[in-house]
Amino acid sequence: MANQVEEETSCRSVGIIGCGWLGKALAQALLKKGISVLATSSKLENVEKLNLEGIPSQQLSLPADSEQLVRQRVFNQQYLVIAIPPQFKQGRVDYADKVTQLVAAARDRARVQGIILLSSTAVYAGLSGTVDENSLLSLISEKAKVLHKAEQSVLAFSQQASVLRLAGLVGPNRHPGKFLLAKKVLKNAGGKINLIHQYDAVGLIVSLLTEQHPQGIFNGVSDNHASKKLYYQRAAKAVSLPPPIFSADEPLEPIRIVSGEKAKQYLNYSFIYPDLLAWL
Repeated sequence: MANQVEEETSCRSVGIIGCGWLGKALAQALLKKGISVLATSSKLENVEKLNLEGIPSQQLSLPADSEQLVRQRVFNQQYLVIAIPPQFKQGRVDYADKVTQLVAAARDRARVQGIILLSSTAVYAGLSGTVDENSLLSLISEKAKVLHKAEQSVLAFSQQASVLRLAGLVGPNRHPGKFLLAKKVLKNAGGKINLIHQYDAVGLIVSLLTEQHPQGIFNGVSDNHASKKLYYQRAAKAVSLPPPIFSADEPLEPIRIVSGEKAKQYLNYSFIYPDLLAWL
């Protein structure tokens, strides 16, 4: 009986919908573990690159015709990781609709056992102090509303559905010092950083897929919550850039610290980079 349960719950195949910077790193980690992967991207050139790099991939653009979507091979996989970007900066507001369509296709195909949505700690917008997965969301901002709606759609899929709210991502080819090149003046010098390294984001996702598939919401964030002023000064120095300038006449924003204790407790994962100030 024990062997039967282990066989039923072991992760054998994963579909990664939206295989970009983080999804590619996840695919490589899963393939190393001998787990079958099928990735998707909306861009054909990205699909071609992924296939050349040994990551089986196909093109999938959203929103899509529902009848065509349900026939996509990615819905043959045992688990899905939804890693599509919300594209808020591009003015898109259909993120929740896209996620809902994916969940509906997975349900109609009836082969997917579980889904992990890679959400964002931006869902805590409007809150102050230390926040965790049990915090009552404000949902005043449109961004928080859309993220919350997408999360609820996934959580309603099955008992093997999870949401990983990722903090700001840093890592290979995404050094926070380089972020300063596009910003002449930064805001909220006294605010706290809520960040996570790509390696640890991947580690948490793999744990969600392989550690008895815990269900629910988890925050993915490193332990260090230095002030933004200190962190970005150090980041600039690390890449030999002049120290950033912070606006002095801005209104005070709420200080928010996202707790990652639940993920560390339940996902049996030890962070590679718990201190992203030291990582710089």
